[in-house]
Amino acid sequence: MIEHRRRDLLRATAITAVAAGTAAHQLHRPAPAVAGRAVDGCPAPFGPVAVGPDDPRYPDLVRRGNRRFVGTPDQVRVVGSTEQVRAAVQAGVRAGQRIAVRSGGHCFEDFVDNPQVQMIIDLSGMTGVHYDPLRAAFVVEAGATLGEVYRRLYLGWGVTLPGGSCPGVGAGGHVAGGGYGPLSRLHGLVVDHLYAVEVVTVDRTGTARTVVASREPDDPNRELWWAHTGGGGGNFGIVTRYWFRSPGATGDDPSRLLPRPPASVLTFTVQWPWQGMDERGFARLARNFGDWCTRHRAAGAPSARLYAELLLSRRPAGNHTLVGQVAGGADGTRLLDEHIAALGAGVGVAPVRTQEVLPWLTSALRGNGDDGKQWRLKTKAGYLRRGLTDRQIAAAYHHLTRTDYANPAGSLSLNTYGGQINAVPSAATATVQRDSVIKLFYLVGWADPAEDARHLGWIREFYRDMYADTGGVPVSGDVNDGSYINYPDVDLADPAWNTSGVPWYSLYYGANYPRLRRVKARWDPRNVFRHGLSVQPG
Repeated sequence: MIEHRRRDLLRATAITAVAAGTAAHQLHRPAPAVAGRAVDGCPAPFGPVAVGPDDPRYPDLVRRGNRRFVGTPDQVRVVGSTEQVRAAVQAGVRAGQRIAVRSGGHCFEDFVDNPQVQMIIDLSGMTGVHYDPLRAAFVVEAGATLGEVYRRLYLGWGVTLPGGSCPGVGAGGHVAGGGYGPLSRLHGLVVDHLYAVEVVTVDRTGTARTVVASREPDDPNRELWWAHTGGGGGNFGIVTRYWFRSPGATGDDPSRLLPRPPASVLTFTVQWPWQGMDERGFARLARNFGDWCTRHRAAGAPSARLYAELLLSRRPAGNHTLVGQVAGGADGTRLLDEHIAALGAGVGVAPVRTQEVLPWLTSALRGNGDDGKQWRLKTKAGYLRRGLTDRQIAAAYHHLTRTDYANPAGSLSLNTYGGQINAVPSAATATVQRDSVIKLFYLVGWADPAEDARHLGWIREFYRDMYADTGGVPVSGDVNDGSYINYPDVDLADPAWNTSGVPWYSLYYGANYPRLRRVKARWDPRNVFRHGLSVQPG
């Protein structure tokens, strides 16, 4: 949802301006993958296809993400099955090539499109979504987009996953980093429903192997499953398939094994204009949002049905925008009325509001088309255990109203968090942030490479000043709670921008990092799968 609004901002302003019991557990335990075979013994849909620099398909395959980064690999392997992935990895290891994997192509850093990467394994051909009766779980191949996952799960069985609101994002990286979205306050993170994962790994001898790991307590590979519940993509191997079944779900009726989305949602857009808004009004809007999120943080509360993202924009953009949805229920309008009234109290300008009741799937699939990939982007992130402090609000106001920086396509969005997300212990999954009420997303977009330094400077200074009390980064404490690995930011590993003395991995993983290192040491001891923020072998 906010992805759609961010794309609107970039387009409209930047263009203008520039089982039950033990028996069930045994029955549903994943069987070893069968090498060379696609699901159910069917042939792979296509591939493998090896595309080199002289191939007319090459330019498209190396320009699928942030336009700041364009890859120059020796080849791109487009694959259609787990066995093709394993074979590609084996060939790359034998040739001594640096390997990277791409699912949907939405990585904000150069983890895939890095000049040192010599082979990109593109999972575009692995888009299957189906029910696996042997494991009583739903299979999602890593190349499937979230939109197709939602469409197939809902039309086929009436269920869904509480994932992100950009339908073009690939499942492979989204899930590995935790995965959250408009239904997460009701149903938790995507990884809270992850039952098993299939991964192509490389052992100490350099042999590529396919491994299936599940959450079953007696699974010897369980730690590999755990690492993929928020440890981030490109760290331990290449995920080829996920299996999903909600904890506690039993039986063989697929329609009861994952959350059921609401039949309809009340979607809304509310805009507060910059015109007439002074610093006091801005501070009230930001503070009111934080207060609402703090009051409504509990799991199971009626307000958990409301998901909202407050996009605080640069003054040249014209407005601050609240977008979101209320999931089902006859009282949706009342919940929204109360939310908008709470946010607008004392702001001093009247908001403009539009709303619409839509079938859930229609809402979930909105946003297809332009996905912002034509822009040069820099993003940053953070979590909050309560609302922004007065000093942080003042810093945000300063950078969003600076007159020495004219780009309208810069913003800070505050996204509602908490609810069912925080009902899970911090060590139960690799996603350690289980006590936050707001997720922050900082964004700047532009088109001209000659302007890189100016725009990067703006967002880096903005972020540094937001966390001036903790060395320029969101060190976990009373207010801040680290950052989100699916919005990666290599500046956190740069001592020029992180002066806190707290290493980048603590900001992302907290106390879970030593455990992730042990998983890395076992399953990727040669450090084949690495990038600018990858887990290091322990």
